[in-house]
Amino acid sequence: MTAESGILAIVDALGLPPDARVDARVPKKLLVEQGAPTSADKRAIQDGIDELQWLAACKPTTIGVPSFADETREYLEIAVVACAFRPGAKAARLIELIHRAIPYPVALITSDADSLAVSVAHKRHAQNEAGKVVIERVVSASLRQMEQLPPDEQAFMASLALAEQPRHDLFTLYEGWLARIEALNAARVAGPFRVADDVASIERRRLALDEHTRLSREVTHLKSKAAGAKQISQRVELNQKIKTIESAIDRNKKVLLGD
Repeated sequence: MTAESGILAIVDALGLPPDARVDARVPKKLLVEQGAPTSADKRAIQDGIDELQWLAACKPTTIGVPSFADETREYLEIAVVACAFRPGAKAARLIELIHRAIPYPVALITSDADSLAVSVAHKRHAQNEAGKVVIERVVSASLRQMEQLPPDEQAFMASLALAEQPRHDLFTLYEGWLARIEALNAARVAGPFRVADDVASIERRRLALDEHTRLSREVTHLKSKAAGAKQISQRVELNQKIKTIESAIDRNKKVLLGD
């Protein structure tokens, strides 16, 4: 599977109606002007992005899902965007910059030579700047570029179709895609891939994913300290702490499984 065919496979999996398709190239200059707060970011865009495409515009008139607005956010449209990265690109930073630069919530598909990634990031009104929006956290999952995807990625792709998402409004639709990305990340920790659309289950899984990340980082830090410890007693103490945290990770996996 090439990067281009992988992007097309994900777009096809979304099952968007023809009226939603845009298929327009976006000049990097626009991204530099609107989404690069520092000179380092400008260089990252110029050096790291090969091509940026606006694939689709999900609006009430194109997909039949109502817009959403409250005091916190306004979702009039969801932009589906694809970006091809060059070798050595600062992918994580570029993904964040693209989400920041586009005023609408974005379903972003990125690719490099080895993998694909799908990311979303909720947006809200800036508190101190009228007319500005800011992103909340970026939620992303990678996909391998293989002719035969592993079972969790196959299930993820099958879950993306517009017809399978909550369609009360554009916010719930976007949250549906976000929940499926989190479900794929959860499956990679605990397996298998499970879709959930009820708010309580999604929130439990979200908190469990955050906890898994925190505990895993702590284990990595302690293992590094243990490897450098010169005294046996210190090494034993650190290893005991590692075992305690690894037990907590195992318990947290049960939450990810929904047990």
